[in-house]
Amino acid sequence: MATRPETKYTKSGDVHIAYQVTGNGPLDLVWVPGFVSHLEYQWEYPDSARSLERLASFSRLIRFDKRGTGLSDRDSAVPTLEQRMDDVRAVMDAVGSKRAALLGISEGGAMSCLFAATYPERTSALILYGSFARRAWAPDYPYGRTEAEFAEGLARMERDWGKPVGMEYWAPGAAQDEAFKHWWANYLRLGASPGAAMTVSTLAYAIDVRPVLAAIRVPTLVLHRSGDRIAPVEMGRHMAEHIPGARMVELPGADHLPWFGDVDSIANEIEEFLTGARSNAQSDRVLATVLFTDVVGSTERAVALGDRGWRDRLDGFYAVVRRELNRFRGREVDTAGDGLFSSFDGPARAIRCAGAINTGVRSLGIEVRTGVHTGECEVMGERMSGIAVHVGARVAAQAAPSEVLVSGTVRDLVAGSGIRFEDRGIRTLKGVPGEWRLFAVAGT
Repeated sequence: MATRPETKYTKSGDVHIAYQVTGNGPLDLVWVPGFVSHLEYQWEYPDSARSLERLASFSRLIRFDKRGTGLSDRDSAVPTLEQRMDDVRAVMDAVGSKRAALLGISEGGAMSCLFAATYPERTSALILYGSFARRAWAPDYPYGRTEAEFAEGLARMERDWGKPVGMEYWAPGAAQDEAFKHWWANYLRLGASPGAAMTVSTLAYAIDVRPVLAAIRVPTLVLHRSGDRIAPVEMGRHMAEHIPGARMVELPGADHLPWFGDVDSIANEIEEFLTGARSNAQSDRVLATVLFTDVVGSTERAVALGDRGWRDRLDGFYAVVRRELNRFRGREVDTAGDGLFSSFDGPARAIRCAGAINTGVRSLGIEVRTGVHTGECEVMGERMSGIAVHVGARVAAQAAPSEVLVSGTVRDLVAGSGIRFEDRGIRTLKGVPGEWRLFAVAGT
């Protein structure tokens, strides 16, 4: 589970554009969003976070919310493609990127094509996922949407905004996934108001960059799922046929969203296209116990102690945690905010380590909340990800100060160890499907 990147801002004209940078790979990859987006909430769904982490494993991943959406300024005027190109240049300049590969997602592909043709000196490669050169139907473009179909979709969007609008088109594979439905509805609401979403859709429907395709002179990869219900695969084939030297890869599936379904196949194709090879580091799935430890009230303490005083206190906290990890054979995986994520090959050791950390940090005047969960995790090198990691983090978020909270899975696995628990009842964990019975450690 990667440390969440900081959201920063740069100005493009008079508009503030929000952006994030993840990873420190040897090449820059700019993610150009489609429809609406929200930089921070995109990390809250496990598959979405995993797709971003995967891309950042071989690149410096640069993402932004386009003007009018997400965390960027709302703009009273309808943005033009030229203004949106300026936004990309402004973000690249802000992060010191002289040349980058562009990853145009869905509607973001049209602007990416225009950028690549206009600024080849700043575009190392072009990748188009689920994209289209034109959205509207025309006699010579029969796979577009008619005006009547578009008007019907726009009316449905205005009527149902706030709900998981259009899931049967955007991610049909998630039709029975209640956690995804909840996340998708929130993602759309955070990404745009109903009016802003309609404006974005109207702009996308008016775009036609077909005349630009022949002028693209950078290496181009077109990725498209064969059953895409938002952008039929014929749209991707059209782009590949008209961009000189473009390579077309059709992937199985019907989900339009790149972070749902087989996200690894998408990342593998992008990595091989940009680097010449797929990663040799294959992920392994192992059963592991994850331990999340977070300092309680860190913001208030930082204000009270001042920057230097709080940094000294945190250094002491990390020293205690790392000492106990070494003692109980734990492995530090990551630090996030004022906390630490570690893993163990046995839940009893993780619980006893958590208790020792609680005792050790009290001398520093610090309290921590701790969560422990055991489940199948994906391990690639020093990195660890998967649903079990997200469950562990959510369990920790439910813990009270100085409490070690564990999932029912952990409680069951340590039966006979002498560790005692108090039932804390059934809880829902943000972004995780189902209900979970949690237990507080009462003694070891």
